[in-house]
Amino acid sequence: MTLEETVAQLTSVPASPLTGEADDPDELLDDEGTIDREAAPDLLEHGVGHFTRLGGGGGLEPERALEVTEELQELLVEETRLGIPAVPHEECLSGYMGPDGTTYPQGMGLASTWNPDLVEGMTSRIRDQLLAIGCRHALSPVLDVARDPRWGRTEESFGEDPLLVAEMASAYVRGLQADEPAEGVSATVKHFAGHAVGEGGKNRSSVQIGERELREVHLFPFEAAIREAGAESVMNAYHDVDGIPCAADESLLTGILRGEWDFDGTVVSDYFSVRFLQEEHGVARDRKEAAIRAVEAGIDVELPQRECYQLLVEAVEDGDLARETVETAARRVLRQKVEKGLFEEYHPDASESVPSPGPSVEEAFGPDADRDYARDLARESVTLLKNDDLLPLSGDESVAVVGPKADTAEGQLGDYAYAAHYPEKESNRRVVTPRDALEERLGEDRVAFAEGCTTTGPSTDGFDEAVAAAEDSDVAVVFVGARSAISLTDEDEADHEDQPDVPTSGEGADVTDLGLPGVQQELVEELHATDTPVAVVQVSGKPHAVEWIDEHVPAVLHAWLPGEEGGHGVADVLLGDHSPSGRLPVSVAKSVGQLPVYYSRKPNSREEDHVYADSDPLYPFGHGLSYTDFEYGDVELSDDEVGTAGTVTASVTVENAGDVAGHEVVQLYGHHRYPRQARPVQELLGFERVHLEPGESATVEFTVAAGQFAYHDADMDLVVEPGEYELRVGRSAADVEATADVEVVGDRREVARSGRVYGSETDVER
Repeated sequence: MTLEETVAQLTSVPASPLTGEADDPDELLDDEGTIDREAAPDLLEHGVGHFTRLGGGGGLEPERALEVTEELQELLVEETRLGIPAVPHEECLSGYMGPDGTTYPQGMGLASTWNPDLVEGMTSRIRDQLLAIGCRHALSPVLDVARDPRWGRTEESFGEDPLLVAEMASAYVRGLQADEPAEGVSATVKHFAGHAVGEGGKNRSSVQIGERELREVHLFPFEAAIREAGAESVMNAYHDVDGIPCAADESLLTGILRGEWDFDGTVVSDYFSVRFLQEEHGVARDRKEAAIRAVEAGIDVELPQRECYQLLVEAVEDGDLARETVETAARRVLRQKVEKGLFEEYHPDASESVPSPGPSVEEAFGPDADRDYARDLARESVTLLKNDDLLPLSGDESVAVVGPKADTAEGQLGDYAYAAHYPEKESNRRVVTPRDALEERLGEDRVAFAEGCTTTGPSTDGFDEAVAAAEDSDVAVVFVGARSAISLTDEDEADHEDQPDVPTSGEGADVTDLGLPGVQQELVEELHATDTPVAVVQVSGKPHAVEWIDEHVPAVLHAWLPGEEGGHGVADVLLGDHSPSGRLPVSVAKSVGQLPVYYSRKPNSREEDHVYADSDPLYPFGHGLSYTDFEYGDVELSDDEVGTAGTVTASVTVENAGDVAGHEVVQLYGHHRYPRQARPVQELLGFERVHLEPGESATVEFTVAAGQFAYHDADMDLVVEPGEYELRVGRSAADVEATADVEVVGDRREVARSGRVYGSETDVER
């Protein structure tokens, strides 16, 4: 390979301009969505590593997305010297982010199911849609451990606990990648690392954490997803950690990732993060120096386009960069292409004897494709936070459906859903709103709708209509929440010129207030003042500080951002067709000033109060109510002692003591008494979701390895310390039903990083 051909494998070319800058030179499609036959051959002269979002970025229907992908691959194979195909990538955080893609709940909603198997099934379906359009690489999932809900991208994450994040992310990876590389789509775990804890809760801001917290909390899910689930790609984070930008951190991208964890996949840059080394961090004098810093640190491919890495040819020729560095990165990209079977699939002599690994477009896409599965995920994610015997509704009531999130399609979607970014574009996917679902189930004559207000605007002009609807109904259900970061249409901007309905959740939408935006709480207060009972449903990607609502309203739910079948999922829970089974993946603060409130703080943080507020969250991590009652037995241990390299089995029997079937999420926590250094007050060791009919019981067994208690000592060695430990079983971090003591005995043991234990093994006997 020539130097130009080698460097080309480290670059990417988008479907259309992504920066909005006048000098943006790289695009493969013209304004009509067809291949630019003048520009494309020049752009692809030496080959290319990735095609950037041909379907989603180009706004192409699935059939056309496949056609364009295949035409461009043929151009590479037949009209370049080496004939090397590209890796097409897309976004798929909550489903394929392109026309006609099925949209599932956003990440926080997925996490609230506490059901990794359900997530794995979801991504196997996403895989089918991606393969059908020729995509072989996906820029998901998000593994950031979110402990500051001011951060807008909280909605994309799997919550505040590293084990829960690791379990959900690993399931996501397994479903997307399939059993064999050639049959799957490469998952990209992001953002590496510590992206969720930027200063001030701001996206891309500096992160100030010690190495111990970085490793034990923020690197842990990545290590599990790579070493246990085999994630094939990693994406760097934008920020710096203690002054070192992640995009230029060799100790992180090479030392830990490849040296300690033996990762042999590709590292791709977060969009524009290479040039940000110059523009945001100021550690590079120009784009060429930024490219050198990034590739030497360990970033193999620059996304979403080649504005910096195309300068690597000059850098090598000038002696500023070793050619070996470029060749090493190119080998990784080429290996991925080989493992994905791209050379066979797009070989000039390939025929139908070398079929595409995925289903046809017709099989994968369609208005009803995977809608039932999306509905299952939506209803299992709905979390009942409070219920004073108001829910479930009998189905005979007249219902006032009120609030800005009740009847807006994009309001059910997160910031990485195609229909949220482009609500004006036609699609064969219908987004079911709560109003849609309740009118369908109850009849339009028994449902009165009033928006009441917008999500962030100051106007109360709609209050009177909302109050009237509530007064004329048996019950009022108010749908409130944050607006996720989406592209506003011209009509939206015109409608809200004086009271803009701006995003307050999602990428770049960081906040300083955790209350409901705008006048939404005032709307709830007005409705509460009527004689009509009120249920509040939060349709929002983040937890909100709703202490007043919790004190005054009889029923409170969080539906997160439930996706295209979200309306049906919420209605299933409200009407009792599904006993609520979601559990909180985050702790919910009473106010922004109370932060942090994550459950696993150290004792001095957990126990000390503010002058005007205690340290207890409004709703604890793991919390979620059901329409039935579950009773727990005692915790029984296989032994009350375990060696530092041994395991112990903890079992507990759970019975459905109520009148309806339901799910319980049995949670196991560990507490270390008298450790040598300050440790979290407790840590999640395992969990198991069980479904029980009335009167049915199940025994849940957790096999706990002593290695799960390992921590980094004063010398940053990973050790298991002998001592007293308490195992706690319960329905949340604050609602412990039974405990048992176990003593870890023997000599203090240093744990090899290759022998790290990621979570307990569970078994259920009925």
